[in-house]
Amino acid sequence: MASKEKKEVFIPKTPADLQRMKLEKLMKNPDKLAAIPDGPKDRKHPNAPEFVRDVMGSSAGAGSGEFHVYRGYRRRELFRQKHLDEHAKKESERTEFEKKIDANKQAAEEKTAKKRAKRQKKKMKKKMKKQEEQKDTEEEKKEESESEEEEEQDQVKEDDGEENCFVIGGR
Repeated sequence: MASKEKKEVFIPKTPADLQRMKLEKLMKNPDKLAAIPDGPKDRKHPNAPEFVRDVMGSSAGAGSGEFHVYRGYRRRELFRQKHLDEHAKKESERTEFEKKIDANKQAAEEKTAKKRAKRQKKKMKKKMKKQEEQKDTEEEKKEESESEEEEEQDQVKEDDGEENCFVIGGR
């Protein structure tokens, strides 16, 4: 027992101390997964019961016990109507949300397509310009090579004439 370390007991005095203590505990072993609680859950209501057809009224002539039975029927019917209204409201909100999401996706897709077309157009212009420059440089090279060939041929003719002069004899 002497080899074991004594653990200090820290009593948090403020909410900040409590939060700091929890963070320190989590950071001691960062590989360990932290438990994250789920969000609030929807209350599960039972399915709305069928409409009760034999509802009695609170009219004159009913016994004193019948009023409580009437109140029970009425309470169940109001609950059923409330349940159906909530269900219809959630369904309409969900469909409205889905329509909004689809509209946003479509708008984003149109915007993306427009920008994509603009990028492609710019890319094609750049490519065409590069091809034209290559074509121009090739034509210039051909013209230069043709002019060089003509100059070489002219020099060859001049050289031939000079050689003939020396060979034939002295002009």
